[in-house]
Amino acid sequence: MKQTVLVTGGAGFIGSHYIRHLLHREEAIEVINADALTYSGNPLNLEEVEKDPRYRFVRADLTDRRQVRELFGYKIDFIVHFAAETHVDQSIKSAEPFIRSNVLGTFNLLEEARRAGVQKFVHISTDEVYGSIPAGKAGEDAPLAPSNPYSASKASSDLLCLSYFHTYHFPVVITRCTNNYGPNQYPEKLIPRFIRRLLRSEPLLLYGDGRQERDWLYVGDHCRAIEKVRKAGKCGEIYHIGAEHTVANLEVARRLCELMGKSTSLIQFVEDRPGHDFRYSLDTDKIRRELNWEPSVPFREGLEKTVNWYLSHPEWWESIERRRSERGD
Repeated sequence: MKQTVLVTGGAGFIGSHYIRHLLHREEAIEVINADALTYSGNPLNLEEVEKDPRYRFVRADLTDRRQVRELFGYKIDFIVHFAAETHVDQSIKSAEPFIRSNVLGTFNLLEEARRAGVQKFVHISTDEVYGSIPAGKAGEDAPLAPSNPYSASKASSDLLCLSYFHTYHFPVVITRCTNNYGPNQYPEKLIPRFIRRLLRSEPLLLYGDGRQERDWLYVGDHCRAIEKVRKAGKCGEIYHIGAEHTVANLEVARRLCELMGKSTSLIQFVEDRPGHDFRYSLDTDKIRRELNWEPSVPFREGLEKTVNWYLSHPEWWESIERRRSERGD
């Protein structure tokens, strides 16, 4: 018997990878992709599955309760909730879109999912809710200490999800992941932005001294982890997903220069941004032990695969530029 998975934000970076992962590996599955197609959502990300009879796209804004309710005209068994505003710099300039999308949008989805009686709601969150981790690794029980409006909005949505579990016994589970990278990532993020600039021999601008550390996880490994959680994760629980290998932003820039045959003299430093966390690091023992997941793509290998993909897909860059032009960006 086929099951239906509602994926929100499925035209974005991680969501589109997850949809392809589902359709390529699960025969008895149908996917509804609900996406508002804001600036970072790109239909080209799902071009290879758009004619699959098991796939359906619905344009929907989760901040509109009526549009959310209409999604449940379909029989939905599972929800995997990616849809969110995610760019920290933009949240510092204007926090309101992040509150609306990440908090109100999640609330609307929780309410309608609860009424519909879905089997499980997987809420995709971030390591940034813990703020900076100067040393060691944060466990799932670490206190929340978000440092910017983006991470505060995600922490808020996490707490809202957990409240629905405790108050209504709603079957929700939360994943918190480290920095993702890979093909199809919108170029506001560090790795595709730097690849794009290197293609033009433009400077790579690093905040502060560039020594901020992030744990980089290849997007395919993240998708495998989410699927483990959807199938076997315990409701009311939080699962960390990461590679447990932090790399300084400066080192990422140097490796990209090496892979693309560019001089490291292109690396420049600019004034640090407000509320910039120095280091993120998660303890992922729980998902490894309980769900038998571990990452499979080392950072050096994944970075090379990512660079090669961007170099060989100029049409993807062109689609981004075209949509920016249409919006007047």
